[in-house]
Amino acid sequence: MTPPPPMMKTPVLKLPLSSGLRKSPLPPARKKKMPYSICTKSKLYRFDKDGNQWKERGAGTVKLLKHKKTGKVRLVMRQSKTLKICANHYVLATMTVQEHAGNDKSCLWHASDFADDELKDELFCIRFASVENCKSFMETFREVAESQKSTEENKEASAAAGLLEKLSVEEKEAKDKVEEEDVKAKEETETKEDTKKVDDSEKKDGEPAST
Repeated sequence: MTPPPPMMKTPVLKLPLSSGLRKSPLPPARKKKMPYSICTKSKLYRFDKDGNQWKERGAGTVKLLKHKKTGKVRLVMRQSKTLKICANHYVLATMTVQEHAGNDKSCLWHASDFADDELKDELFCIRFASVENCKSFMETFREVAESQKSTEENKEASAAAGLLEKLSVEEKEAKDKVEEEDVKAKEETETKEDTKKVDDSEKKDGEPAST
């Protein structure tokens, strides 16, 4: 038998890893709002006023997302299995968070939530796996609420400046309109006087001379 020909070894080429993938592991769509703080292993509850009891909303990850342009921070939480939204609301300067009485791993806060595609006033309670995680969440929540005060103050200052500028423009336009009307009235008066003089002169020239 004729022995088989020797197998050719195919050289293995090493492809360089794209530097863009190293720096950007996340897709561009997820870069618009970056997490301000992330707390894991938490369970969210809402207070049912009708039943006068706490009802579970879901267990998952709660995130505080800060918008790069507006500076607003939104609290978002999804269920870990179904990814259904449990909470979705802005963190405002007027919001406060406090510990749950009798449970140092839980805390409470009020919010106008939009998780169900409509605004609802909710009382939330979130429970963490450890006291440290709960304290960290509360500190971050308060820090965010404090940061929103300066944002709202700047917004109010800008609104006030815009209002003053608008009033100044309106006052100038009103003043210009009054001056324009005065000039127009003066021109009409002068025209009437000139017309009257011409009529008087013509009338005088048309009278017969006295003998």
